Amino acid sequence: MSLRDRLHGAVPDRFQSLLSGVRFGQFASVGVIGAISDNTVLATLRLGFGVPELWAKAAGIETAILVMFLVNEHWTFSSVGAAGRIPFLKRLGKSHLVRAGGSSVQLVIYWFLTQWLTVQLVVYGTDLWFLAASPIAIGVAMFVNYVFESLFTWQVHQDGAT
Repeated sequence: MSLRDRLHGAVPDRFQSLLSGVRFGQFASVGVIGAISDNTVLATLRLGFGVPELWAKAAGIETAILVMFLVNEHWTFSSVGAAGRIPFLKRLGKSHLVRAGGSSVQLVIYWFLTQWLTVQLVVYGTDLWFLAASPIAIGVAMFVNYVFESLFTWQVHQDGAT
């Protein structure tokens, strides 16, 4: 019995849809787009405008949430969910609510890496550790977001969605 078969056997039916390698690959790819959005806003606000680090990170997270929702809506989960403006707005609201958990995880990890640890990454006289810490926090939060977005925002476990 392969590892994949054992994993499928150990996972309750409700969560089987989370094991889609294609969907997870799409979600992770969208996550890269979100990470680029997040870090671009973070760097621009922090380095360009002197916005305090955690405020700049929060703005980056919100930008990434909106960008990733739109890409997920039209690509990763395009075959799931009702059409129309009201269902779209409901999914957007759910996405924000669901991602509050992942965003909280991300901000706590980011805070820990940047405020609690004493790590520096000085490049041309500027400490850029905040930019290196961001993808670490994003990566951890991605798994939280994938599970909850799949189950609650797009409800991939219903109606035989794959």
